[in-house]
Amino acid sequence: MRIVISRRPVRVELLAAAVAGLLWLGATGCGGGGDEKAADKAVAGTQLCGGEAVSAQASKALKVIMESSRFGTTAEKSTVARAARDLVAAFPAPTGGRDDVCRIYTADGTPDFAIRVTWGLDDGPPTGTPAPDFSVLKMGERTLAAANRASVQFACRSDRFPNSTNAAHVDIGVERWGMPEEPEGDVEALKDAYATVAHSFSLAMAKELRCEKNGGLPAQPVLDPA
Repeated sequence: MRIVISRRPVRVELLAAAVAGLLWLGATGCGGGGDEKAADKAVAGTQLCGGEAVSAQASKALKVIMESSRFGTTAEKSTVARAARDLVAAFPAPTGGRDDVCRIYTADGTPDFAIRVTWGLDDGPPTGTPAPDFSVLKMGERTLAAANRASVQFACRSDRFPNSTNAAHVDIGVERWGMPEEPEGDVEALKDAYATVAHSFSLAMAKELRCEKNGGLPAQPVLDPA
């Protein structure tokens, strides 16, 4: 069954704001370095964000989300490897927010549609009750999936965190950026797609960090509710 996500016209001011936002992204790139621009070529999903970050399964999930099998991405420096180096440098202090791994665009440059992949460091295992639009899945310390975003938190013990007896609590997020309206279509299929992409980036990060047992993450996404 083909999944349809409505892209109804939005008000001119919303579209203008989205265009302005993507122009700003092209100027600033990832990590606040200010030296990166959005790529000007279309690539397959498995080539995004430095390669090896997006599995073949996650590439198909991106097609469900973005209705395309060709994508644009942020510059070559926007990779899981670079994000992992930044994460190691930030440890052990919690980040209190999120930094970019990379951003993914539709190949046709649709101005109001981009996927933002982020990382953060938390000070411990997840607590609190998720928002009602989230499903809780059985991956890592906690995985949350909604129709426009997903996150995976996992605990990582690694020799890349020297002189530390504590695990790093890594939080990887995947969200639709600059969306003026909620997506329409098969909500459960979209949740599965976002969770699949978040799992792929999380596993790639766990491997890059050399986490023991890949941070407890499964080799394939588990989409069953916890």
